[in-house]
Amino acid sequence: MALLDLKVSPKASRNAIAGFMGEVLKVSVTTAPERGKANAAVEALLAEALGLPVSTVNVVAGHTSRAKRIEVAGLSDTALRQQLCTILERRTRSSR
Repeated sequence: MALLDLKVSPKASRNAIAGFMGEVLKVSVTTAPERGKANAAVEALLAEALGLPVSTVNVVAGHTSRAKRIEVAGLSDTALRQQLCTILERRTRSSR
């Protein structure tokens, strides 16, 4: 099981994984932060990007904060970080 710290920007213009700021991953979601909707959007965004079922990605801390910690079942911390870096690198290459 992998843990990852996030900085979430709710009510953004689009859902996106922006990149790492040190050890923290910056994520934007279009959903408003009301009644857990933004948390669910973060879980769905990361699960889709990683090619995992939504049930494997869970917000475990920071439910009412922009600073969150997620847990990803089935991946190690290293494997999670490598996959996210690969996703970000591909996106950077395709936008050139």
